[in-house]
Amino acid sequence: MAKKKTLFECQACGYQSSKWMGKCTNCGAWDSFIELTKEQIEATKELAKASPSQVKAITDIGEDRVERVSTHIDELDLVLGGGLVTGSLVLVGGSPGVGKSTLLLKVCANLAKDGKKVLYVSAEESSGQIKLRANRIEANHPNLYLMNELILENIIAHVQSEQYDLLVIDSIQTIYSNEIPSAPGSVSQVRAVTFELMRLAKAQKLPIFIIGHITKEGAIAGPRVLEHMVDTVLYFEGDSSKELRLLRGFKNRFGSISEVGIFEMTKKGLVSAKNIAKRFFDRKHTTAGSAATVVMEGSRPIILEVQALVAESGYPTPKRSATGFDASRLTMLLALLEKKLELPFNQYDVFVNIAGGIKIGETAADLAVIAAILSSFRNRPLSAETLFLGEVGLTGDIRDVMMLDQRLKEAASQGFTKAIVPSKPLQKIPLKTFVVDSVEKIIDWM
Repeated sequence: MAKKKTLFECQACGYQSSKWMGKCTNCGAWDSFIELTKEQIEATKELAKASPSQVKAITDIGEDRVERVSTHIDELDLVLGGGLVTGSLVLVGGSPGVGKSTLLLKVCANLAKDGKKVLYVSAEESSGQIKLRANRIEANHPNLYLMNELILENIIAHVQSEQYDLLVIDSIQTIYSNEIPSAPGSVSQVRAVTFELMRLAKAQKLPIFIIGHITKEGAIAGPRVLEHMVDTVLYFEGDSSKELRLLRGFKNRFGSISEVGIFEMTKKGLVSAKNIAKRFFDRKHTTAGSAATVVMEGSRPIILEVQALVAESGYPTPKRSATGFDASRLTMLLALLEKKLELPFNQYDVFVNIAGGIKIGETAADLAVIAAILSSFRNRPLSAETLFLGEVGLTGDIRDVMMLDQRLKEAASQGFTKAIVPSKPLQKIPLKTFVVDSVEKIIDWM
């Protein structure tokens, strides 16, 4: 008698094992393995099969022509690399209430007004609920069609019979295939549904948006292979209680992933934020513990306000907290100040915050963080006309930053007159620059 073959699969990452494990060795999730049925094992084998393809020399292969369609939303086109590519599969993730469905419904309405035939498939909301949102954001158009459906096969059959120009799936975790005997949202279902949607997009040159839920850690729910299968991965960032939203590209086969789109939530839905230059800093009130800097989000310079609070600690181990800034880097900068400037930060709690809810992912703001900390520690406000740029090394030296001229031009356009920088700009810019090469000179300047 043949031995029964068993297979277990992690519901967090899709890793498969021949025996049950309490902790996944691939992603570290606990108690996430379930035993697959015989039908599920066979379905997994079918997905793994691929028809043999012809081998050609790369010199004999022609380039694919990339056709783009504007969504008429400038910030979204910027993140997508210039517009939506026909035949692309785009995954949009974000926390609940951040505006994913609102943005994509507006995209559908814009393309419908251009004469495109658009289908919005919702497996979570009724058509009446979507209609209410469409009335609020002015997204009503006869070329925009709504469909409430959970079964993948019915969606594909309808799309193939009607020939749409855009398809939106809301959301990938609620759609399921009848050929996969598991619950919607499981690893097998999400992988199979995404694979079939990818085949549909490539076969019909149909651009498809799919909305994905995220976990409490901020990652898109389901297996990591989901992000590898799609062409583009976009993440929404921002607090649902605030107006500003950031859309970042974490993967884009047709463009750069360094760009970020900035949106504003209004009564008429998400719109491209206008005049964002003064959204992240306030020069009206100069207080101790505040310093300005310029970060690059893709090709766009943004002026930010770095806030710091230094207070005497009532505990043996002082607190270190950073919002929008790397906490481990903050600890390193404080250790550097203790070593080079002999300041007793081991007796003080230090809190750092990047105003506006934006997250800094580069080191050019190191000098501004140090300036804000010293300002709060000495209780001396910094000049509202001055900004700080520079990366701080472990030896206390201040190093150059990329695109210094572009950052200083943006600062000058916003009324700044002085800049503390690691080197002189190459171009003539209408503001005074003071070159510093070590953290000790920051004390002398202050």
